[in-house]
Amino acid sequence: MSVVSAAPEALGTGWLNTAGPVLVWVIVLSFVFVECALIIGLFLPGDSLLFAAGVVLASHGAHFNAWALSVAALLVAVVGNQVGYYIGRHTGTRFVARRGGKVLTREHLDRARSFLDRRGFFAVVAARWIPWVRTLAPLVAGAARMDPRRFMLATTIGGLLWVPTLVLLGYYGAGLLDSLPWVKTAAVWLSVGFFVAGTGFGIIRYRREIRRPLDEGAA
Repeated sequence: MSVVSAAPEALGTGWLNTAGPVLVWVIVLSFVFVECALIIGLFLPGDSLLFAAGVVLASHGAHFNAWALSVAALLVAVVGNQVGYYIGRHTGTRFVARRGGKVLTREHLDRARSFLDRRGFFAVVAARWIPWVRTLAPLVAGAARMDPRRFMLATTIGGLLWVPTLVLLGYYGAGLLDSLPWVKTAAVWLSVGFFVAGTGFGIIRYRREIRRPLDEGAA
């Protein structure tokens, strides 16, 4: 059954016709880069964003866009991790941990470093599926002077297993719900709502953490 059999208006999501796949592209690529390159990415709902993007594109029947976005987001994820790697290589981790923090802590840095020390190459691959490690791994790998070509290969493999899986799972999963329009409506709204709420909550948490003093012992 075609994923376009239920029009966006019938799903209660006609507003997506105005937003369209272009907005999905802008949001996804921007958030993926930030999550993979910068510390604020620790607080962003990357996994749910990719899944939600697939669900929203399914409401448009945007088959080509779903596959093209998977490739583009994969490339951005790799580039973002490279930026994070070189930030770590040049600054270390001394500007990350906060004294009294709940997320940006010395313990999280130590756990990420231990994970990379024990698993090396495969830790960078697996880090794509561990939210807080996903953002810290490039920074820690850069600070530890991991071979850049080895890191590039590992992060590319990890991205290949992460980005297309979630986008296409959301797209084809939503497409299977054409015979249940009300369930598809709920899936679209829940995906968008969870992403918006998660982003807002994440930004608030980030602002609280970043205001705390640096933990000099984590340098």
